This record gives sequence, structure tokens and C-alpha cells, in this order.
Amino acid sequence: MAIDLEAIAAERSRIRDEFLHATGSPTSARGLHHFALICSDVRRTISFYQGVLEFPLTEIFENRDYPGSNHFFFDIGNGNLLAFFDLPGLDLGPYAEVLGGLHHLAISVTPERWEHLRGKLDGAGVEYAVESGSSIYFRDPDGARLELLADPLGEMYGAKVL
Repeated sequence: MAIDLEAIAAERSRIRDEFLHATGSPTSARGLHHFALICSDVRRTISFYQGVLEFPLTEIFENRDYPGSNHFFFDIGNGNLLAFFDLPGLDLGPYAEVLGGLHHLAISVTPERWEHLRGKLDGAGVEYAVESGSSIYFRDPDGARLELLADPLGEMYGAKVL
């Protein structure tokens, strides 16, 4: 099936004209409290996110919605948290990209930290792809796609997005 790139670009332009807010427009939100993913192994997840990516584990407690499940949190900076649930006994399948699901999670780091973490990924044997000189794309132990982005918050590849 051929994709009509001109039609897609024209629709993107119409959407931009109709919906795009000016930079600094007020939002009803205060920020991202946490973003929650599901993991298959709590210890392996902590070893990866805290050990390799250096995101400190800040708390772990029982998931109120599923007895025996853990809910745990990592500090990803700027008052934001990355959270996980394990759901023992549910026999969940492997990670899959689906409509409404996660494509990737982009986390901003300084250029120096980007280089440091790239070395940690190398040391841990994690496969990754570098794009545009400032993005590292890789998968976590359960297959979720992550991006370490060396651009400042509110910017992407030199363009202001906030």
C-alpha cells in the first residue's frame, strides 16, 4: 500500500493551523506525576533502571489494585517519576506496540550524562541506535522502547516544542 506523503503533510499543516497553541499557553496540568509500565521481574527492572541508567529507586509498596503486585518508582528528574507494576500470576505476553500503547518514552539528560549512560549501555551489552547525534534508542529488559535525549527539556533537535 502506497502512502500519500503529500496528503499527510497537508493534513499535518491543517491540524497545526487549527489546534496549535502558542508557546507558553496555560495548561490545566501541573506536570507528569508518574508514568507506569509493567515489568516481568522486579529485581531485573531495578538492576536495569537504577544500575545501568542510574535512576534512583525512591519507593516500593504493594499495588492497591492487585494483591501481591509491587508498585515501585524511579526518580527521572525534574520532579518526575517512572513507575512499574509487576502482575504475578497474570501470564502476560511480551511487550507489543499497539494502538493506544507505548511507542517510546523519551527522557532528557545532559550531553555529558548522555555519553556516560551510552558507556553504561555498552558495558551492560544493551543494543541501541543513535539518531541525530542526540538520541539513543534502546529497549528495557521487557522490551519497552526508551530514548535518552541529550536535548534540553522543551527542545527537540534544535526546535522548541514547548
